[in-house]
Amino acid sequence: MKKKINDLDLTNWKQYEDILTDSLWIIDKRDHSGTHKGDYHGNFIPQIPYQLMMRYTKKDDWVLDPFLGSGTTLIECERLGRNGIGIELNKEILEVAKERALIKNNQVKLEFLLGNSMDMDLKPILEKNNINEVQLVICHPPYWDIIEFNQLKGNLASAKSLEEFLKMFEKVIDQTCQYLEKGRYIGIVIGDIYKKGEWIPLSSYFIQMMIQKGYLLKSTVVKNMSETKAKQNQKAIWRYRSLLGGFYVFAHEYILIFQKPEKEKKNKSLK
Repeated sequence: MKKKINDLDLTNWKQYEDILTDSLWIIDKRDHSGTHKGDYHGNFIPQIPYQLMMRYTKKDDWVLDPFLGSGTTLIECERLGRNGIGIELNKEILEVAKERALIKNNQVKLEFLLGNSMDMDLKPILEKNNINEVQLVICHPPYWDIIEFNQLKGNLASAKSLEEFLKMFEKVIDQTCQYLEKGRYIGIVIGDIYKKGEWIPLSSYFIQMMIQKGYLLKSTVVKNMSETKAKQNQKAIWRYRSLLGGFYVFAHEYILIFQKPEKEKKNKSLK
C-alpha cells in the first residue's frame, strides 16, 4: 500500500477547495495574516509553502528551508503544525525570522540556523530532535544576481557567472537533500531572468540539474508574479523597456516539484 504523505481525507476530497491542483496558479494577493509581511526583498508569498505543506506533509512532519530569509516557511510550519528547520546566511535577517515565527503552538519545533547551506552540517540538529530525515525541502534561492542581498561569502547572488551560480545551488541541493526521506518532495521556487539582451532560463537549468541527479520531475507550476518591490509603480517604464528591447516583461515564476526516488540513482554532477 502506498505510504500516505499528507493529512488529506480523499474520501471527502471536495472539501479541499483551497488546495490547488492545476499547474497554473493565479494568486491575486499576498497573504498578510498572522506575522507575514512582504517587506523583505525576495521573500515569497506564504501561499506557496502552504500549498506544498498541505500536499506533501502531515502534521508533525519536518520541513527544511535552506534559504529561510525573513521566515515565511517557518511561519507556515508553526501555523500548520509542522516542524521546521531554516538556514539563513544573514544574521540580521535570521533575527527577523525568529521574531516573526513566534511559537504559539507548543507542539511545534522550529530551528533557526545561521550559516551557509552549501556546507551546513544538519546531523547535530536532527539528533537533537531525535530524527534522521526531513519530509519536505522548500528552496527559494536568489534568481542569480537580480537582487544583491548581501556581500556575505556563500551568497548565491554574488556568483560571477551562470556556471558558478548553478554550481553553488548544486552544492546546496547535495548538502541539504541528503537528509530528505526517500520518496518525499522538494519544491524549488525560481524565476528566469533577462540579462544583457538575453532570456536566461534558470528554471530549465534547474530542471536539467535535478533530473541528472536522479530526482523525478513531478510538476512544473507557473505562478503569476504580483508587482515586486523592485518594480513598484514602474509598470509604465517596464512597458516602454519591453517595447524598446524586444522582450516581454516577466509576469510569472515557477514552482518546480521533484520527488526523491525510493531507490537512489547515480548522481551525475553538471559538467
